[in-house]
Amino acid sequence: MNMRDDAFRDLGETRSMCCYCGTGCGVLVQHAGGRILGVRGDPDHPANHGRLCTKGATLHLSAHEGGRVLRPMIRERREHELSPTSWEQALDTAAERFADIIERHGPDAVAFYVSGQLLTEDYYVFNKLARALVGTNNIDSNSRLCMSSAVAGYKATLGADSVPACYADIDEADHLLIAGANPAWAHPIVFRRIEAARERNPELTITVVDPRRTETASFADQHLQIAPGSDVLLFNAMLHVMLWEDLVDRDFIREHTEGFDALRASLAECSPGNVAQVCGVAAEKIVRAARSFGRARAALSMWCQGLNQSHHGTASNAALIHLHLATGQIGRPGAGPLSLTGQPNAMGGRETGAMASLLPGHRDPADPADRDEVARTWGVPALPDTPGLPAVQMFEALREGRLKAIWIACTNPAHSLPDQTRVREALRAAEFVVLQEAYQDTETADFADLLLPAASWGEKEGTVTNSERRVSRVQAAVSPPGEARADWRIATDFARRLGRRLERDIGGFGFASTAEIFAEHVALTAGRDCDMSGLSHAVLERNGPQQWPFRSGARCGVERLYADHAFPTPSGRARFAAVGHPSRHALLPEAQGARQPLILITGRLRDQWHGMSRTGKLARLWGHTPEAAVAMSPVDIVRRGLHAGQLVRVENPRGRIVLPLTEDDALAPGQVWIPMHWGETWLPGGAANRLCASLTDPVSHQPALKAAAVSVRPAGTLAWHGAWVVAASDERALAERIRSLRPVLQGIEYAALSLSGHTHPVLMLRVACEKPLAPERVSEIDEAIELVAEDVLGLDDVGRGVSKRATLVGECLVGVRLLGETAALPWLRGLIVEGAPVGPLRSWLLAPLAQPPGGETLVLSGRTICSCRNVGESEIDALVAGGADLPMLQQRLGCGTVCGSCLPELRARVARGGRETATV
Repeated sequence: MNMRDDAFRDLGETRSMCCYCGTGCGVLVQHAGGRILGVRGDPDHPANHGRLCTKGATLHLSAHEGGRVLRPMIRERREHELSPTSWEQALDTAAERFADIIERHGPDAVAFYVSGQLLTEDYYVFNKLARALVGTNNIDSNSRLCMSSAVAGYKATLGADSVPACYADIDEADHLLIAGANPAWAHPIVFRRIEAARERNPELTITVVDPRRTETASFADQHLQIAPGSDVLLFNAMLHVMLWEDLVDRDFIREHTEGFDALRASLAECSPGNVAQVCGVAAEKIVRAARSFGRARAALSMWCQGLNQSHHGTASNAALIHLHLATGQIGRPGAGPLSLTGQPNAMGGRETGAMASLLPGHRDPADPADRDEVARTWGVPALPDTPGLPAVQMFEALREGRLKAIWIACTNPAHSLPDQTRVREALRAAEFVVLQEAYQDTETADFADLLLPAASWGEKEGTVTNSERRVSRVQAAVSPPGEARADWRIATDFARRLGRRLERDIGGFGFASTAEIFAEHVALTAGRDCDMSGLSHAVLERNGPQQWPFRSGARCGVERLYADHAFPTPSGRARFAAVGHPSRHALLPEAQGARQPLILITGRLRDQWHGMSRTGKLARLWGHTPEAAVAMSPVDIVRRGLHAGQLVRVENPRGRIVLPLTEDDALAPGQVWIPMHWGETWLPGGAANRLCASLTDPVSHQPALKAAAVSVRPAGTLAWHGAWVVAASDERALAERIRSLRPVLQGIEYAALSLSGHTHPVLMLRVACEKPLAPERVSEIDEAIELVAEDVLGLDDVGRGVSKRATLVGECLVGVRLLGETAALPWLRGLIVEGAPVGPLRSWLLAPLAQPPGGETLVLSGRTICSCRNVGESEIDALVAGGADLPMLQQRLGCGTVCGSCLPELRARVARGGRETATV
């Protein structure tokens, strides 16, 4: 920031919340002149105490207009491009189209698909719009893909969707069971707390259950590297051991639970010896894990998508919660189940009932009394009783024509849902698609008939609820850019127009502020398990974030639940639910076979978020994982005659992806791993969710996004390779290039975009085809990627099919195009990233050299391990080879001293270097 600029003299700071995972970190947003200039962790927020991860610490860098939707856009015909329109015309059109469909086909012909990134007030208005005005239960959230199995598991066992434990329990536990989660990457601030707890209490033991040896698993005392889908059997085998060795709390079971006898009878065949082979874990390891949990003074469990995103996710959740009920490990400090929410406000959506299977205040839309209670509050005769469509079924109904129109708010189903071929068919089949979105370059925007500009992080105000039931106030630091509007305001403006066209009462949509919406929301929670009737915006602003229940008249919320061992079930007892009993269910959503012998498992990266519409535009967040790739174990690579770096085809009947192959000894043989983040923006040939089946859990309706049967074969016919690398002047120019490239790259067998750099972004495109690209296609790519400069060096060898260009500004290389031969790509990209004068390398820029010519040195740091300090693996490994420990790395390089996200990997590199792992 240039403080000489008058616009930046008065730097303001506004309290808000991070918009990424469900940890719920408080942030202080620094701003001046209507621009966000910086961000730091809020030291007073109890969820993070001032800490931020790599993603949260770069929020201010993503707060630019690049790629944003700045005005309403409409598509007159499907074959036309979107073109600007006014808000009045956009909302009138939406109201007319929805009203026409409702009048012709009924209210259940339309649907609303919303997002865990909405604020609670946004959620509430959309839910009221769907159910009270339109008269349909067809409203669901992308939280269906995230937390719905946890919701179903809590309700089946404890009676309500109320997370019993809290972050403070991490400090009190002496045993921690982490299953199907990698908080070291997906919830880094929670993991910082785990690290600190281990440092204070060396007696804290940690067991991790995960098919991959993740960074979290490497930190644990014991890693159970189970076969994908075998978690129900594992947890029941652990319970079998606890019963056999009398590690259960029989008094608690007798006095506070029901259904135990039926569960015990069903465990007879679930001994560790019987399930060990299926689980892929030695029987003695299962016994050791059971003893660690059963003998603990206070046992805490955490889990995330590894359990939830399964066709038996509800059973997995229930079986894990059974371990707590059998041992009485619930309702006291350090003990209890604590699901890690994936999105920043997925829990807020559950509270407001913005899912097909919920009503406000954790009510049930299938319960007539619950429907009547909400209807009276909303001032309507009745709420609809026809069950609503959950996410996967919603898009299948759209594909089949049972649904005619859909309103999508702040989510990207053309990336995130399974079986992407069918999802895209659904969006094409719809009569009318509205997309309410902050970014114009998401995959779903390609299918929108109406694109409405929504406010984004730093521009919105309201509330969110994190994983530990903590409600926090979100304040806006700046106004939205262009004509973008707050989500709740868009929904209320539409509701009033639609109500007039349907000749229905619209008095319930006269909200003037989010404070009014929140007040109506919390009134509906009074007397419920999630009672927030004592909360208001004013209370949150005065007293800071609060956990619910926070009843009317209360001075503070409740830290942990069920201390009195009274559960919100008809009997007041917790339940050993039949859904969590061992059963002869298939472990995987589909069988492996000769044609698809491998299991694809999906997951998250440390520095990227969901579909990368925000994080993907920050070059520094690419450094840790520089390109999209598929990982296999070294055993499988050798066995199949493959080699790291080659292009392979990962495919099944649902689709095919071409990716470079990487070696990963964290994977067991028979498995491959692809992170879920890369969509068609970055990988035009498709992404991981294209390969996943649309099979869902029968109770929660959450899709099985974690596993799919695939084959991996060499992409041997893609013999022709090309690459473009270009420096972008700023984020706006970068976003425009990425958006312009997507249609140009369609149909190329392998095309992948990625970013490099730390301060200034560098865009790279790699392609591979059976035959050289036609000259006109090359020209289209040149134009889209804007490969222009003051000075151009060229080389064309028609006989060899090689064409190269190097573009310079002054003495600095700013772009290259390598067609037919790409050996020099790594060091040429390094030159562009460094931005240093090329000097004597100028005459070698177009040479087919994998390394710079002799005598010239160019230090390439490799993968970025520490994104905050821009420290690469080569610098770290060089010091470790010389005997450096962690404190020395921190002192010499500064890595691991800011957000701490890189600490697990730094420790691992020190350990591999033969040194003792330091603690911080």
